[in-house]
Amino acid sequence: MEQNFTKQATYPPGILRMLLVFLSFIFYPHLAMPQSPTEILYIGTYSENNSKGLYVLKFDRDKLSADTVQTVHHKKNPTFLALHPEKKYLYAAYREGKDENDPAGTIGAYAIDEKTGKLNLINQVSSVGASPCHISVDPTGQVVFVSHYQGGNLSTFKILESGGISEAVSFIQHEGSSVHPNQTKPHMHAMIPSLDGKWVYASDLGIDQILKYEVNLKKGSVKKDPEVFPVKPGSGPRHFVIHPALPFAYSVEELSNTVGIYTIEPKNGDLLLLGRVEMLSPKIQSDYNAAADIHLSVDGSWLYASNRGQDNLAIYQVDQETGLLSLQGHVPTGGQHPRNFKVDEKGELILVANMETDNVVFFRINDQTGIPEPTGKSISIPRAVFIEQLFLK
Repeated sequence: MEQNFTKQATYPPGILRMLLVFLSFIFYPHLAMPQSPTEILYIGTYSENNSKGLYVLKFDRDKLSADTVQTVHHKKNPTFLALHPEKKYLYAAYREGKDENDPAGTIGAYAIDEKTGKLNLINQVSSVGASPCHISVDPTGQVVFVSHYQGGNLSTFKILESGGISEAVSFIQHEGSSVHPNQTKPHMHAMIPSLDGKWVYASDLGIDQILKYEVNLKKGSVKKDPEVFPVKPGSGPRHFVIHPALPFAYSVEELSNTVGIYTIEPKNGDLLLLGRVEMLSPKIQSDYNAAADIHLSVDGSWLYASNRGQDNLAIYQVDQETGLLSLQGHVPTGGQHPRNFKVDEKGELILVANMETDNVVFFRINDQTGIPEPTGKSISIPRAVFIEQLFLK
């Protein structure tokens, strides 16, 4: 009986693997190409100009655009935000009280959906002080620090296992005044923890002091006998940033529009003033100027500080041996009243929140000069104040 056989084509194993990879690229390109992590922006705002509160945006890095995923508005004016170091929780400082009889603000704790970046409220507690203007989390993820501008005081909260926060563990009222008309009483503006979490530096604009508090991580509290570092009268320390690798720190001074340069004593965290540099450009005339925010580049080579009035970023090169600053120039922020800005964690972009013009403007950092270069891209966010960034896995 005659039999018919069909000859089978055979391929060496290496050729077969290459063929399979090629076919997968053709028919399933999303599997063949490496996937970039989803990027989320959280933007805090004042509840004005039809703002919807706290914005959750999906960010497209290639197009420099963003789509709204969620808006959250449990209370009015969620102006300042802070991510937990594990990136599982977000904390928001609302200027509205927990209830109508509470003259203080509210702190909201949110769980972050790991797939979408959306926020789910865990709990909310009274901030205790009036008008919370800044919130931060210690690097070990155990304590939340809150500063109150109008109240001139600070409070701390223990982070619970759920990611929620306790009622206030510490509450400290500052006293005093200084020489500027805006300094008739204390105005706490920011609490920035040391890199090891042992200390927290509290900038009080109203009394011209940076105070170093010792932190009790287990209790979520700070000791009430801080080391006090006076600054130049009338300067108004506002925000503070610590170098990621070297013993230097920088304070942006709102009223004098200057940046204070400090060395940090490694043993006890004490500050020693090294000098002070000007922020304003002599080429721009403005009747009103008020320094706002300050950040370092990811590698600590460049320092950026924002000014409201001239509406620009001052750019400084950081001497990696002395910590001293050299001014490189000024870049307009593409809007009015740059309240805060974010240096991209990848070191590629700077995002500026211009509150008075309701926009967030994107700049690309020149990796040779450190200068933020305009991209012509922005998004509209009513009364934008603060920007936080998250990369989803």
